[in-house]
Parts: sequence; C-alpha cells; structure tokens
Amino acid sequence: MSEDRPTLPPVRLPSEAELARDALAAPLMSRAVRLARWAGPGTRVGAGGELVDEQLPDAARELGLETDEDGEAYASEAWRVAVDTGLVTVHDPEEAEGAGDGTGDEGAAEPGDLLPLVTGGAPQDVLALWLDGLETVCADAATPVVDDIDALVGEDGELDLSALDWDPEAEAEFLDSVLGNLYLLTVGEGGVDDTPVPLPALAASVVVPEDMGEPTDAVLEQVSEVMMRLDDQFRLLEPMGVVEYRPVDESLLVDDEDAGGAAEPVGDDEDVSRYGMVRLTPLGLYGIRSRLLEAGVDAPVVGELAGRDARALLTAAGRFPQAAARAETEAWLAVREPSEAARELLAAAKGTDEESPLRRLHCQQALALAGPAAEPAVREVLDDPELGGLARVWLAEQGAADVPVPPEEMVFWLAVDTIAAQLAADGDLSELQDLIEGLTGRHSGFFEQAWRVSHPATAEVLEAVGRLHRDKGLAKEARKAAFKARSRG
Repeated sequence: MSEDRPTLPPVRLPSEAELARDALAAPLMSRAVRLARWAGPGTRVGAGGELVDEQLPDAARELGLETDEDGEAYASEAWRVAVDTGLVTVHDPEEAEGAGDGTGDEGAAEPGDLLPLVTGGAPQDVLALWLDGLETVCADAATPVVDDIDALVGEDGELDLSALDWDPEAEAEFLDSVLGNLYLLTVGEGGVDDTPVPLPALAASVVVPEDMGEPTDAVLEQVSEVMMRLDDQFRLLEPMGVVEYRPVDESLLVDDEDAGGAAEPVGDDEDVSRYGMVRLTPLGLYGIRSRLLEAGVDAPVVGELAGRDARALLTAAGRFPQAAARAETEAWLAVREPSEAARELLAAAKGTDEESPLRRLHCQQALALAGPAAEPAVREVLDDPELGGLARVWLAEQGAADVPVPPEEMVFWLAVDTIAAQLAADGDLSELQDLIEGLTGRHSGFFEQAWRVSHPATAEVLEAVGRLHRDKGLAKEARKAAFKARSRG
C-alpha cells in the first residue's frame, strides 16, 4: 500500500442486509420508490427530466404530502432521486410524441429497469441504488439556495450561474471535507462513537487551523457562517438516512442584516445542543466510507481481513488503534483453528524488514487472544533467534511450566526488538520512556552489550534511547553505543 494513501481507523458496520433495509426505509429513498411505481404514460416531465409543475400536486398526493406546505418540494426532490438512480426512465419529447405521450417540449416517464431490484435484488443491488441517490443529495447540498431565480436570468433568457459567485468544485470539496471529518470523529480511536457531534465543533474542524491557540474573532465568525451552511446541508442529508440531525435553534439566529443570518457565538454557559447536533447513522457510515474509498482514502471495515493471511493482519494491525486492532484480530481468529492460527501468526512475524518488529508485537498480542490452545505452536519456536524471546514471554504470561531460560544474546535482541516496535507504533511518549528505562535498567552494562546485537534496528534504537532516556548519563552511554553500532555496520 502506498505510504501517501491516508488510512483511517476501521469501522464496524452492520450486515449488508441490515444496511439495505435501512436504505429502503430512508424517507427520501422510500418516496423515490413510491413515485417510480406511480410513474406511467400520463406522467409529464420537463426537458431536464423533472416533473412539470402541474404534476407536482399529484406526486405530493401520492406520497401523502398534499397537506404539507413543502409537500410539492419533497415530491420534486424524491422524483429527482428516482430519475438519477434509474428507478424511473425518462423519455425526451421526441420519444414521448412517438409513443403518443407528452405535449410540446414535454417528455414522459415510466418505471425504470432498476425498479425491480428494490424487491427482487440482492442487498448489494439496493445499496448501489442508495449510493446513487446519495450522490444526488450531496450534489443538491453543495448547490446554493437561490431566493430570486429571476435575477439570474440573462437577456437571452438563460440562467447565468456566474452571477452566483459559486464554485461547484470547491463546494463539493467542502462538503466532502465536512463528511470526512464527521466520519473520523465518529469512528475515532476506540471504535464507533454514537455520541452526536456539536455543529460548532464540526464547523471548527474545517475552519480553525490545528496549530491555532485561541481562535480570533474573525475565525469565530467564520465558524458561525460555516455552521449555518452545514445546518442547511444536514437538513437535506437527513431524509436520505445519512445522519440524525438536531437543527440549530432558530431563536439563536441573528436577524441583524450585517450578521448575514449567522448564529450567535456559543457562550460558556449555553446548552451546546441548541447550536445543532449531528450523528452519522450506520447507513451514513457505510455511505461516507464508500465515498472515501472512491477518493483514494484507505477506510477499512472490521472483519474484512478475516479471509486474508496472517501477514496482512499483522501489517494492518500496526496501523490501527488498539481497540480496532483487537476487534480485527478477534474476527480473524474466529474463523481459524487456534493452533494452526498461531503457527500462521508466528511465521508471519518473522523477518528483518522495517515493519517486522511491529508485526512481532502484534503477533504477541494476537497470541494472547488465541489463549492456551496456541501453546504447542509457541513452543515450536523457542529456539528461533527472532521468535524465541517472544515465545518465552508469552509462555510466562500464560503461567506455563518449564519455560527455558533464554540465552543472553536472545535477551538483548528481544529488548532491541521491543523498543523498535514501540518506536514504530508511535505511542505515548512517557510510556515509551518508561519502557526504555525499564528494559535498559534490568542489566548492568546494558549499552556495552546492546551495540553488539545483530538486530537490523540496533543503531536506530540506541539513538532513540539517547534522545529519550531521562538519565543524562545513560543517554550519553546510549549515544556512544549507537556510534559503535553504526561503525560496526
């Protein structure tokens, strides 16, 4: 995998069957299906495939929205999703006239070839339809709301979108950035977090620079403006089943024209939920993950490594947060016989490449999950120079009897390998320092012996110890030992 390809923590998703049920139950998708079944020879559409104005009351009535003041708008939105997903087939005016349908420049419509997939297709088919609908809704969310459409009509009678000061590509990228941040906040380091995200926090994540301390008034004003953009966008995304959204409390909106309708800044004692709360649904996680994958982001899902080999598991676990690595390992072990799984893990942990120390660290953690059944396989590698130390540690942790005393060379090799793995894991600095000082303090004259260790990371490890050891005298000894290791090589 390319090192410049971003990797996110893995997400745990429901089954495709459950997600497909959620997709069909989403209000907007459900309405699109109902209108697709309603479409027929008498359905009149405009040149762009949209329902003509005269058809909107009937469409709203079909959806049971005839008494809703926004019923026709909802019907128009659902129809657009139905057309874009292939649930409805639109015929242009020439085709409509040839079939005896349509009037003038109007076309006609009928149920599309993909409509039967709603009831007769596999879950993947339903989800593919829903993803197409999501694209339509995201495009709508990235399109500005125009209060005075007549002001955009040019002398030639055509719409002049340049007057909007609207950059479609930039708006789409902004929405993708917001949804990506919401995905990351939801998945997090410890697994999926169902806690709703305050809208101010989400807006700040795409506005406030990471290295900024106290935000300036200008930045806070920008956060407020972004909140209002997001409020409009999440109202559109919610009916597609992507998010659960609590909108901004309208009483907080500033009516002052100079404020541009932005929300007042959040006070210390305010109920932050009044400023909007948003949560990705499981279906939303599925949808945003699909979009991230298309954008080239590595967005793994828990369990997808179950069919891969042990090396793939151990390599991936090195990039995952601890909770995610454990969940993935448990899923991998669940479909294998314990002793054979242990042998496969140990074989994959071998090597002198740069990633091998981290693979051995995660191998030891995976063996701990495998339990006592792994003992025969572990005892088979007691004499292996790369795995013997790991095997002895694991057996001791299991309370096994007859654990052989390791040779001195193996002790020092394991110490170097352990520190190399933790350096690669890039964990908490103080914990790393404690580990270093604990390992190097167990043996007098540690550095005099350590530089001779034949581990490929010996010099790098000793240099890191020289930087991180809190005892200045021992840190100096480590640097000298690193120089000797480099010279020897």
